Amino acid sequence: MKNRIKQYRAAKDFTQENLANRAGCSRQTINSMEKGKYTPSLSLAFLIASILEVDINQLFIRGTKEGECYND
Repeated sequence: MKNRIKQYRAAKDFTQENLANRAGCSRQTINSMEKGKYTPSLSLAFLIASILEVDINQLFIRGTKEGECYND
């Protein structure tokens, strides 16, 4: 799933470790999400959006292909 976690994380001056600690997950999980290799649970996605103070629809990119989430 495409997302903008890295951009919003950088705007808050958070490291992957900072964000992971706040979200209660591992740095590797944040890294995998940023690379599009891991799709978070709905609750984790909402938590990360809340931590980054951004609407979830801005953070995760919805798509046009079935089963994908892209809108760019």
